[in-house]
Amino acid sequence: MALTMNDVDRFEASRPRLEAIAYRLLGSASEAEDAVQDTFLRWQAADVARVEVPEAWLTKVLTNLCLNQLTSARARRETYVGEWLPEPLLAGDPMLGPADTAEQRESVSYAVLAVMERLSPNERAVYVLREAFDYPHREIAEILDISEASSQQIFHRAKKHVADGKARTEIDEAEARRIVEEFLAAATSGHTEPLVRLLTGDAIAIGDGGGKVPARAKAFEGALAVATFLRGLFKPGIAKRTIIGGSPAVHATTANGSPALVAVLDGRVVGVMCLEVTAEGITAFRNQVNPDKLERATRHWAATDHDAPLLEEAF
Repeated sequence: MALTMNDVDRFEASRPRLEAIAYRLLGSASEAEDAVQDTFLRWQAADVARVEVPEAWLTKVLTNLCLNQLTSARARRETYVGEWLPEPLLAGDPMLGPADTAEQRESVSYAVLAVMERLSPNERAVYVLREAFDYPHREIAEILDISEASSQQIFHRAKKHVADGKARTEIDEAEARRIVEEFLAAATSGHTEPLVRLLTGDAIAIGDGGGKVPARAKAFEGALAVATFLRGLFKPGIAKRTIIGGSPAVHATTANGSPALVAVLDGRVVGVMCLEVTAEGITAFRNQVNPDKLERATRHWAATDHDAPLLEEAF
């Protein structure tokens, strides 16, 4: 049946929420956009006049599409070259979704998205719908075709897994910039000691190049190993400039609500470096350099204003 303009408007009103749900479920903005578009195609093919609650219908369709995607994604990630990291979203990206509560902000943090990779598809869906969007367990049970009691049990199990894997500290914008500036000064000092002082003893550094940009296959672990790696990463070199195509500028920003550095070359985002911060210091450095996962960041960067770079020519 052909959709009326009113039917299209009803879908478009739900699109921002659907994209925010899909991104949290998939950890990929491009896959989230595809899932939402597939949901629209299902909406287009449905007898929408018989849909009593469009929001519930759309959420159910989207969630199940994402669950199918997560199942196939697990197989693909087994053959992924190197470490797999989520696609970062820069400050102000509407796909970040609601950020009114600590739970909502945390559910889209880079650290939690990484931890959620360890959850089963159902655990991830229940956690996202309950924690980030405050769906009652009765509605979650209907979306996933499980009992309300099962939804509650899955949520408590998922929440424990997520809590065990993170100890993030909430940081405001001014504090995030201070941390980024201090980190960059230490990283470009040419010495490991300033970096070691900023890092926790069990700090890790992970890079995702997707086989398209060189990135270490395994994470660096421990403050000294991470500091040594970072000192080398920020040391200028002809080989790096050749790979990247020049020397990018580095800006302070936030990505997924956490302090971050964004490397930009000729208007193109070539790297987003996310810092996970706890009360004890920086506990993780996650560097997304896979160009396929930086297309949305580049579009968002081009469409928004930003401060002058902290470093005019890095690497």
